[in-house]
Amino acid sequence: MAEAKKVEIKKIVAAKTMRKLMADHFYELDQAAKEGHPKVAWCTSVGPAELLRAMGFLVYFPENHGAMLGATRMAAETIPSANAIGYSPEICSYLTSDIGAFLQGRTPLSDAYEGINTIPEPDVLVYNTNQCREVQDWLAWYGRHWSKPVIGIECYRGVGEVTDVHVAGIAGQIKALIRPLEEICGQRFDIDRLREAVRLSRQCSDLWKEVLETATAKPSPLTFFDSTIHMAPAVVMRGTQTAIDYYQELLPELKARVSDGVAAVEGERLRLYWEGMPIWGRLRDLATLFLELRTCMVASTYANSWIFTALEPDDPIRSMARAYTELFIVRSDPYKEKYLEEMINTFGVDGIVFHDSKTCPHNTNSRYGMPQRLQERLGIPSITIAGDLNDLRCYSDEQAKTQIEAFAEQLAGRVGVSS
Repeated sequence: MAEAKKVEIKKIVAAKTMRKLMADHFYELDQAAKEGHPKVAWCTSVGPAELLRAMGFLVYFPENHGAMLGATRMAAETIPSANAIGYSPEICSYLTSDIGAFLQGRTPLSDAYEGINTIPEPDVLVYNTNQCREVQDWLAWYGRHWSKPVIGIECYRGVGEVTDVHVAGIAGQIKALIRPLEEICGQRFDIDRLREAVRLSRQCSDLWKEVLETATAKPSPLTFFDSTIHMAPAVVMRGTQTAIDYYQELLPELKARVSDGVAAVEGERLRLYWEGMPIWGRLRDLATLFLELRTCMVASTYANSWIFTALEPDDPIRSMARAYTELFIVRSDPYKEKYLEEMINTFGVDGIVFHDSKTCPHNTNSRYGMPQRLQERLGIPSITIAGDLNDLRCYSDEQAKTQIEAFAEQLAGRVGVSS
C-alpha cells in the first residue's frame, strides 16, 4: 500500500512581521502597567477601542489572552480553578480559563515573551455586551479584584435592520463613557483625536476585508485557519497605523499568490465555510486534516467580525455605534441566514461546517434549525461539529475526524470531483 503523502501548512512570509508586532504590543503593555504610564484600559474585542486610544490609553484585550490559553492548551489546566470559585463549566471558557490562569499565577505570555510574568493590571475595564453577557461578568471579576472601575455598553439583541433608534441608543452610551474616562486618564476628550482613531480603524478594516476576500480566488491563497492567526492586528491594534502597515504588507503577498495560482490547499477540490468559534486547541490538527482532504476552509463568520464598514471619521461616535450594532452575533436569524447566503455565493462554497461551541451559545448558530433551513432553501449541505472554543473536554478528535471525512466524501460525490 502506498504511503500517504505528507502535507504541510504553507507559511505566509508576513507572519514573521506579525509575531514581532504582537511582541511589541505585549511588551508595551507590560511596561506601562509596571510604570503606571500610559494608562492601561482593558477592552472587550468589539468594544470602543477607538475611544480609548483617542484618550491616550494603551488597550489590552482579554479575549485575545483567552484565545492564547486555548491555542496553547493551557486552558485545560486553568479552567478548574475558576470552577472552584463558583464559575460554572457551562459558561464561556475564555472567561473560566482566563480567571483560572490568573488564580494560578500563570499566563502563556510568559512562555512567549521573556520577562513578562503576568497580564497587565488595568486602570479601567471597558466592555460591550455585543458578544455576550459573560464579557461584563469577566471584567467585573477583575474590577473587584483590583478595585478598578468597570464601565461599558449594553447592546441590543436579535437585531434585524439597524435603525437610527438603535444607533442613537448605543451612541448615547458611548458618550456617557467620556466623563469617567476623562477622570481616569486625566485629560479632556478631543473629538479630533477620536476622528483620527476611527479613520485608522476604518482603513484597517477595509484592508482586512481585502485580505479575506482574496479567498474568493480559485484556488484560495489562504484558509480560515490562516485568518485566525493574521486577524490579530485587526483585533488588538485597530485604531493604530501599525495595524494598517501590517495589512499593507500581507495583502500584496496574498495577491501574488492569486496571480501565480499558489493554493493554500494543494489540489483544492472542495471549498467550505466555518460558522462559529474556532476550536483553538485543535487549529493545527484541523488545518492538517482539511489539507489531507484537499478541502479549503475559505471563509468564516468569525474572521469577518472585525470588518467595520460603517465607521466614518466625520461622524465618529454614531458610526462606532452603528458598526458595533451591525455585528453578526447580535443580529436576527433572518439577517444571519441572508448574510450566510451572500457568503456562500461570494466564496463559491460547497458546504458549511457549523461549530456547536458548548460554552459559547451566543456564537453558535446550529441550535435553532438554521442548518436545516439553509439546506432546504439553498441546497447547501452542512455538518455540525460538537466542541468548544477552549474546553477540549467538549470535543472528540475521533468523532470530528469521522464526521469531516464523511462530509468531504459526500460533497466530492455531490460536486463531481475525485476523492
